[in-house]
Amino acid sequence: MTDVLRTVRGHLGRLTLNRPKALNALTHDMVRALHAALDDWEHDDTVRTVLVDGAGDRGLCAGGDIRSIHDDARAGGTASLDFWADEYRLNARIARYPKPYVALMDGVVMGGGVGISAHGRHRVVTERSRIAMPEVGIGFIPDVGGTYLLSRAPGQLGTHLALTGAPVSAADALHCGLADHHVPSDRLADLTEALTQAPAAEAIQAHATPAPASALAADAGWIDHCYAAGTVTDILRRLRDHGGPAAEAAATLDTKSPTALAVTLRALRSAATLPDLEAVLRQEYRTSRAALRSADLVEGVRAQIIDKDRSPRWSPATLAEVDEATVAAYFTADDSDEARLEGVWSR
Repeated sequence: MTDVLRTVRGHLGRLTLNRPKALNALTHDMVRALHAALDDWEHDDTVRTVLVDGAGDRGLCAGGDIRSIHDDARAGGTASLDFWADEYRLNARIARYPKPYVALMDGVVMGGGVGISAHGRHRVVTERSRIAMPEVGIGFIPDVGGTYLLSRAPGQLGTHLALTGAPVSAADALHCGLADHHVPSDRLADLTEALTQAPAAEAIQAHATPAPASALAADAGWIDHCYAAGTVTDILRRLRDHGGPAAEAAATLDTKSPTALAVTLRALRSAATLPDLEAVLRQEYRTSRAALRSADLVEGVRAQIIDKDRSPRWSPATLAEVDEATVAAYFTADDSDEARLEGVWSR
């Protein structure tokens, strides 16, 4: 059984992630298969629209194959670096794909799932959508262009989402610029059928409905004030002082990797100044490489995914112990990694 189902019907090339028991988590082979399909269909006049969706009824994609990355990190291997180079190249390819690329972001869409959907031209959410970049909870840093997307959300909403790892609804995703259209889940089959004949924009418009109001937009006042602070420590202070839902956000941040929080904040602020997605992906490759060699990634995956005791022992354990040199090291280029990325966007 293949992990990516590839079909052409009418004018629609459809890619279905097919690991429903793993919530369609991406493997390196799946990334290669997606690349190959996009390569083949780019110059195929039969295919006018590309659609990506997920098998099963739980969601599009829960992210990358975290267990494999954990095992690679423990062994001091480099397989994850090769995976990320191809994955980030795929993210960039999707963003500039010359044909309409439609992503059905139904159900759970996390991490790598965001990377293969939220960079597309037509991003469709439903009432079941739950979209998140939860990396700080496993000692990792948002990647797959996540810092690019979140740094460009209104105000400080992206900072809030990156540091808490909180999932957002369809309405919030639309408000934050992570999605474009709301289509009820019971109309997705009809939309897919329409895409086999009609132009993508026309088919989507015919099936889209208004989304509810965004809860995040209503909370923008305290979010913008608290997360505009210059450091995670100061953000936490403002959140606690504000109280209510802000204090709840502070309690959430207290459970995350202190190093990952500090690196993520710097990555977001830097991403906002970088010129394009490719530049941000290069920065994310550096932070991912550094995270792979950190103790927190192995410990975070152990606590959340493997042993599931939800009690990670972060090292260092507090923000006060995370010094500037540690954070800066996540952004330092490494010659071997730069060689791995050489020509990565042009292939």
